Amino acid sequence: MKLPICIAFTLYEHMLLTSVTMPAEMLRAGEAYAKRHLGEAFRPLKLSWLSEHNTPHENELGMQIIPNGDLTQVTQQDYVIVPSIWRNPRPVIRHNSKLAQELKLSWLNGATLIGVGTGVCFLAESGLLDGHPATTHWHYAKQFLRNYPKVNLKPDFFITQSERIYTVASLNALADVIVHLISLLYGKAAANHVQQNFSHEIRKPYEDQRYMEGAVDKHPDEQIAAIQFWLKHNYSNELSLTQVAKQFDLSQRTFNRRFKAATGQTAADYLQSLRLEGAKELLANSNLSIQDIALSVGFNSQGLLTRIFKARLNQTPSEYRKVVRKKLFF
Repeated sequence: MKLPICIAFTLYEHMLLTSVTMPAEMLRAGEAYAKRHLGEAFRPLKLSWLSEHNTPHENELGMQIIPNGDLTQVTQQDYVIVPSIWRNPRPVIRHNSKLAQELKLSWLNGATLIGVGTGVCFLAESGLLDGHPATTHWHYAKQFLRNYPKVNLKPDFFITQSERIYTVASLNALADVIVHLISLLYGKAAANHVQQNFSHEIRKPYEDQRYMEGAVDKHPDEQIAAIQFWLKHNYSNELSLTQVAKQFDLSQRTFNRRFKAATGQTAADYLQSLRLEGAKELLANSNLSIQDIALSVGFNSQGLLTRIFKARLNQTPSEYRKVVRKKLFF
């Protein structure tokens, strides 16, 4: 058996329990799917629950999580998830003074860190976020700015990514990052499986929510950005990319070259992705027929929509609708 992927959750008093249990369940679901489909390429997960004080932690619901290790094991992890904190995080930070230093050592040792809500304060305490973008829960944003002026706070973004550090502002955004992580670990099919079965009705594409330092989708080509904005608001119409290029005073060749250079994908692929996301939303939340959905998002036939679904999601639109409406997990 291959070496496991080591993922740890840091535990402390007054943590938001859902920011521990939800990602753990999603990761286990992705692991189970991968075990069935990846064969020899499969790597199991080793989940750890680490605490400075190594004692059971109660939360506001009166439930307990019992750690299976202490903070010295944080440096042995591939990924570390730092949960959010109920109310004012300052007392929790003071009572868990070792965590910030262990997180820094873990990052220096090659780990990827994911801070959730006010748990991002522990990453800021470590100094790892100095000069880098981050987000946190909106209610604590002003205080965060005062406490950590060296951090480039992005309160309007639900997700930030800088090097090997992710920060998320909400539980919904955390779900999106976990789906993204499952895609990196086990592939798109596993990620799609988890996406369809966990809070699918509120999911948005991970790439559309993040602030990624140096990302190709935060590019400096203002004209291409304007075209992307226009396409997002007009993708459901019948349109020709040749006409779009002409509308923005670009030759077809220049349009294709600059769009690919700025976004990392062709304009046709980008448009197809917009239409696919629109179709997924309607399949999950409307009773329109597959044919009507195809036409309403800009595909000229049900057959074309089905072919794209099979190519990108490995299932038909009808199969996707059936799965997401089962709502196996909430």
